[in-house]
Amino acid sequence: MTFEVLHSDPGSGARAGRILTEHSEILTPVFMPVGTAGSVKGIHQHELEQDLNVPVILGNTYHLYLRPGVDIIQRAGGLHRFMNWNRSILTDSGGYQVFSLASNRKLKEEGAWFSSHIDGSPHLFTPGNVVDIQRKIGADIIMAFDECTPWPCEFEYARDSLERTHLWLDKGWQRFHSTDPVYGYEQAFFPIVQGSIYPELRIHSAEKVAGLGAEGNAIGGLSVGEPAEEMYAMLEVVNSILPEDKPRYLMGVGTPVNILEAISRGVDMFDCVMPTRNGRNGMLFTREGIINIKNRKWIDDFSPVDSDGTSIVDKQYSRSYLRHLIISGEILGAQIASLHNLAFYTWLVREAFNRIRQGNFSPWKENLIKKLNTRL
Repeated sequence: MTFEVLHSDPGSGARAGRILTEHSEILTPVFMPVGTAGSVKGIHQHELEQDLNVPVILGNTYHLYLRPGVDIIQRAGGLHRFMNWNRSILTDSGGYQVFSLASNRKLKEEGAWFSSHIDGSPHLFTPGNVVDIQRKIGADIIMAFDECTPWPCEFEYARDSLERTHLWLDKGWQRFHSTDPVYGYEQAFFPIVQGSIYPELRIHSAEKVAGLGAEGNAIGGLSVGEPAEEMYAMLEVVNSILPEDKPRYLMGVGTPVNILEAISRGVDMFDCVMPTRNGRNGMLFTREGIINIKNRKWIDDFSPVDSDGTSIVDKQYSRSYLRHLIISGEILGAQIASLHNLAFYTWLVREAFNRIRQGNFSPWKENLIKKLNTRL
């Protein structure tokens, strides 16, 4: 994997860049749709490629490990072939999912024991076998196994958790460099900065991560309930340390406003379930603000969902029709809403790329943010 910064915004820390993997070119900033179990909910692969031109999606190690299982994926020739996806894939290590099972897991120095949410069977994730699993899944970018601390989180717990995460990082880094890719193309390994909302812990973790010289770096443990200003403050602390010549991935973030604020602080990569999850529930993101399509005010509004009217959805369906489908519980409604929101998110980061390149990202961002939180 290679990365280069193509342009920098003179008024902020925003950068426009390019990642190259053996499967695709990824212009950054980039939003990665979440394909947890080898599927972006409600969206066909050809829609992702042809309609949205998505260069990279995210899969989840925890879910794919439990179902269909790594053996099935390997026999299929890797996740790319299994799901018929020809572009890049990033896999989360499963750490967030394991640690969200607080009542069904036990943390040990060697890793985390957990019970499957499917059948209750016991499993152990270690920093080494998580690398092995992601090798077999075949993602272009794989993540270190870490602990995602909750919020709020006492300093002592965050400190102890960070020590464990760094111990696991060393073991995962060693395993990655002592093993080979399974399918003949190279994979990149991203370590993850943790430390909750404590600057001294974040500084310590960012220095540890930066010192590895990995091909990219991730920032975890944010957007877990803390105030947005706390998240932005931690990004400023961390990105002042992480190398500028490597991509920075903010995990699990977020709202359109979160994404723009993070871009302005030097973040390059994002993922979040919000576009599809909120879309299925009738929340639509537009350039003018947020629409709850279930409201009666849209019952006879035959205009496009977004005022721009240029996305794949806007060219075909009206607000009135989409409201009818969502209210009626039609599956097509959830699909269209999800597709619309993904189209909006991909437009947002591509427009950010263009604005950074043109040198006017900061004023564009400030004007757009005023609208994005508006409830229409």
